[in-house]
Amino acid sequence: MQLITWTRRAVFAAAGALLAAGTVGSLPAQAQTPPGVLVVGQIAEPKSLDPAAVTAVNDFRILMNIYDGLVRYKSGTLEVEPALAESWEISEDGTEYTFNLRDGVSFHDGTPFNAEAVVFNFERMLDEDHPYHDTGPFPLAFFFSSVDTVEAVDDLTVKFTLSAPYAPFLSNLAYPTGLIVSPAAVEQHGEDFGRNPSGTGPFHFVEWRSNEAVVVEKNADYWDGAPALEAVIYRPITDANTRVAEMLAGGIDLMVEVPPVALSEFEGDEFTVHEQSGPHVWFLILNLKEGPFAEKLVRQAANYAINKSALVNDVLEGTAEVAAGPTPPAFAWAYNEELEPYPYDPEKARELLDEAGVENPELTFYVTEGGSGMLDPVAMGTAIQADLEAVGFDVTIETYEWNTFLGEVNPGLEGKADMAEMAWMTNDPDTLPYLALRTDAWPSEGGFNSGYYSNPEVDELLEKARVSTSQEERAELYKEMQEIVQEDAPWVFVANWKQNAVTSDAVENFQLEPSFFLLLKDVVKN
Repeated sequence: MQLITWTRRAVFAAAGALLAAGTVGSLPAQAQTPPGVLVVGQIAEPKSLDPAAVTAVNDFRILMNIYDGLVRYKSGTLEVEPALAESWEISEDGTEYTFNLRDGVSFHDGTPFNAEAVVFNFERMLDEDHPYHDTGPFPLAFFFSSVDTVEAVDDLTVKFTLSAPYAPFLSNLAYPTGLIVSPAAVEQHGEDFGRNPSGTGPFHFVEWRSNEAVVVEKNADYWDGAPALEAVIYRPITDANTRVAEMLAGGIDLMVEVPPVALSEFEGDEFTVHEQSGPHVWFLILNLKEGPFAEKLVRQAANYAINKSALVNDVLEGTAEVAAGPTPPAFAWAYNEELEPYPYDPEKARELLDEAGVENPELTFYVTEGGSGMLDPVAMGTAIQADLEAVGFDVTIETYEWNTFLGEVNPGLEGKADMAEMAWMTNDPDTLPYLALRTDAWPSEGGFNSGYYSNPEVDELLEKARVSTSQEERAELYKEMQEIVQEDAPWVFVANWKQNAVTSDAVENFQLEPSFFLLLKDVVKN
């Protein structure tokens, strides 16, 4: 403990010195952390450390090291494997999932993990009458909307009964929304549980200093083997240039979301650049409820007006591919390869604006300073603004810090903006369209359809796909959905990102995951 306490003080002191000096060009000597302590440069302050309450990958990167789910993704894949559940059985009709739980596991607060704890977690999220439902909100409870009941069969057996077959169920259980929290900790801290987390994961929570760091230490009794690291310190460094400078100066050991223009600075032997493709879509939400984008021709004009190839090649330095629609190509089995991206055709964009009878439409465009997979968002936003103005749009940019940005966008764009940047990293082809393109996913219904898109045919296809037990049938339904959505153009489809990170030469055994989670159990810091 003495080592970790010293390390925290050193890192906080170094951060303060850097801020006071206004530079990170030379790092104070006391900022060099000892072996076994990994300092991670995050892109933003976490919103919460309650997995049921958050939606951002920035937060998931911490949560996945504090908690476990019943299942998890096998390393390097999106395939599900056992975690807190050693095995499971699925009924023939696909509506009952019975999990056999791992024996002898305890939460970090010392209370036992068992079937009753699992029941507590899901009833807390799904039952409005649960005594701790007020510890929410639960923005991704959609993931488990098909769950009718959760029953503790015995101490180490839990059964989920679904209202209908639900193909993404196991994959959703592996997502952070399915992570299992300590009921005792929720009962003790109530609405403050998000700042006092307790799980069963490889690291246990120590402290959260707002806008400075979140500190976790190794769980020596972890059921899957103790981590190699003694501790991890997550530092929120919202400015990308500052993160780069701190990485170069030695103030952090691992940096996520490296700006493409800065990748060349880490080509020496002192650093390793990591890249990993995954299911990512970077897009612009368009406000279909009011303003110019209520007209489909204007939405299509925006898609033609933006030079997405230039964005990918020049702004993003080739670290992404142009997106063709709402489903990322990482889901090869469900991706519609026949779809071609909207070509860059400013003349076509002007023709569509003329056909729509719209002249110099005024747009308010929300841009974020940085956030989960947002791909150099300020530079992207500026380039997009220039492309749109070149064909006749009049674009005003408003820029926000990531969590403030989410607070403006997620409740819906009505009355606020015409367009907003957004990025999603998903675990199943169902997730993004179901949460962000269905009519029933409008913000008023608790979803993330912030642009108010509505097409009954899309709604029907998505409902059919999620209850189908045939992957082949699901694939055909998703491919048809992609064609309709591309034509309707509720978004500007921009890019599919290849995530990146950089580590110092003191870090070993690190790899990025297709899930976009940051898994640190096996990482070594020399």
